Amino acid sequence: MTNAPIIRSAALQRALAAASGRTTAPQKAEAGSFAATLAKAQQTKPPTSQVQAPTKGAPAGPVSADLAAQALPFQAQITAAAKKYGVDPALLAGLVKAESNFNPNARSGVGAKGLTQLMDATAKGLGVTNSFDPGQALDGGAKFLGGLLKQFKGDERLALAAYNAGPGAVQKFGGIPPYEETQRYVPKVLGFKAQFSRIWADSNGTPTNA
Repeated sequence: MTNAPIIRSAALQRALAAASGRTTAPQKAEAGSFAATLAKAQQTKPPTSQVQAPTKGAPAGPVSADLAAQALPFQAQITAAAKKYGVDPALLAGLVKAESNFNPNARSGVGAKGLTQLMDATAKGLGVTNSFDPGQALDGGAKFLGGLLKQFKGDERLALAAYNAGPGAVQKFGGIPPYEETQRYVPKVLGFKAQFSRIWADSNGTPTNA
């Protein structure tokens, strides 16, 4: 997770900053197409750990069967954003769980914010004016994830790895990069997806308990 122009998670944002010789402030958003943004992300380095604010009252560990059977926080908004960008809503929910534990006010040590942990520069590039707004954060995260799924021909493992470490790293290694954080991140999100999938009744992403 570490980069600039069009939405990134924190590790991708930091990696691109490191590649350009900067270690603190995120890069300024650049104009251009989504494809151009992904192309710029090709020169990434291994991600570093991301520090996130825990959600008060929310479980920090794996999702229990009882929790998965209940309505999720922001469920309707997750469904809408996922459907808009062709993403499985359970996958987007799993990503949000891993990124922020459903805490819309989560903030990482490097400044990533909100449900999908957007950096200010990348959020701006996506048209997100307030990363702490759940609807905007989910729309931005779903847009980026949807673009990665298209780039990697629907392979969720590779798309998640690219969300965490950058598409350039995935292409460089021909698969999930051998970075410890990314190696943990991908199965974690997919595990959450499996538990959340029961919430959506059909392929259209309609919540079973909306």
